[in-house]
Amino acid sequence: MKSDDSQQSGFAGFGPAAVVIAGLLLASATAASHGGTPAVTRLAPTPPMGWASWNRYFCAYDEQTIRDQADALVTTGMRDLGYQYLIIQECIAPGRDEAGNLVVDAKRFPQGMKPLADYIHSRGLKAGIYTDVGPYTCFSTPRYQGSYNHENQDTATFASWGIDLIEVDFCNKPDGHTGKELYSRIAAGIRQTHRPMILYICSWGKENPWEWARGVGQMWRTDQDISYEKNHVKWDDIVRNFESNARHAALSGPDSWNDPDMLEVGNDGITPVEARSHFSMWAISAAPLLAGTDLAHMDTETRAIFTNPEVIAIDQDSLGAGPRRIRSDQEGIEVWEKPLGTKNSGTKAILLLNLSSRQAIASVRWSDLRLKPNPHVRDLWSRKDLGEFGDRYSTELPSHGSVLLKVSGKPKEGGL
Repeated sequence: MKSDDSQQSGFAGFGPAAVVIAGLLLASATAASHGGTPAVTRLAPTPPMGWASWNRYFCAYDEQTIRDQADALVTTGMRDLGYQYLIIQECIAPGRDEAGNLVVDAKRFPQGMKPLADYIHSRGLKAGIYTDVGPYTCFSTPRYQGSYNHENQDTATFASWGIDLIEVDFCNKPDGHTGKELYSRIAAGIRQTHRPMILYICSWGKENPWEWARGVGQMWRTDQDISYEKNHVKWDDIVRNFESNARHAALSGPDSWNDPDMLEVGNDGITPVEARSHFSMWAISAAPLLAGTDLAHMDTETRAIFTNPEVIAIDQDSLGAGPRRIRSDQEGIEVWEKPLGTKNSGTKAILLLNLSSRQAIASVRWSDLRLKPNPHVRDLWSRKDLGEFGDRYSTELPSHGSVLLKVSGKPKEGGL
């Protein structure tokens, strides 16, 4: 959850390793479609959606906070739009008993963890929990227990609580061990429980999890934390994580989700325009959509962002494709595309994004998308059909603004 090391941001092309891995993923999918056995059970056929506690609360929460957020997922309609997982992050178990079993914070969780998970389930939701590959988690004062050398014991405990997703952080990693080894221990522990639990690998992109994590976990962080401040984020850090995450778009697919970190929509530090662009970036990235704000006290605009079904559908598209940047100019305008449905259907999501500090015109040419002229264009935020446009589409965007389009047209000869 918390890494003190930053990584280089920006977008780069795919190297030979990515091409090889993408080929392996395609071969696996092909084998499955012809009756072969997939590498892992499909726990996450589309990017997981839900709510996570850290960005808004850090450790300033208790079990009533979690119950309130579970209730809000239901009353806001978010649950019915696919927001299933409610992840309790950090500051959970300060100690262990004589048998080495986790002992949860009695002040924070006076009724214990299983009754809380039961409540989450009673609301038609799934429960997520947090631990670490090291002996302790990232929070330092006081210390909370990680799962190093207790992997089987802790995963069994989580299963007994009724947990459905385990987020595993990367702080205090013991010397002489790799992330792949330590996360594989957690994965083995999960298998021994015979309970289906998603493994969320939160190694901040360290040790290139996209190269080895498929078959170990179902989702993995690709960069550092989006923010190190409670209830506050900076626009530049949102863009950094989006573009860094997009480097690995070729590896995106069912049970293989690149995660640019939890959403900051509704938190301080960004404008409503930036918040909508933030959500659009995550949607076109096929990123897990984990709300990180107080859902019980959202304003109307924040709720509208989280509950737009057409934008959510872009993120949840069954193809699971990641984004491709097709243009970036000196004026700060970027154009991103994501194929929808089947790869050769000619239907795409298009994100026009203004990264500059001033209003600007953004355009996309259909030839850049390998589409014939006059495709049909729909604005997904306004939920309006815009009609057909000859050879391009142009619009004026405010600073840090964006437009997310669904474009339906015929591919040019030669395919997509």
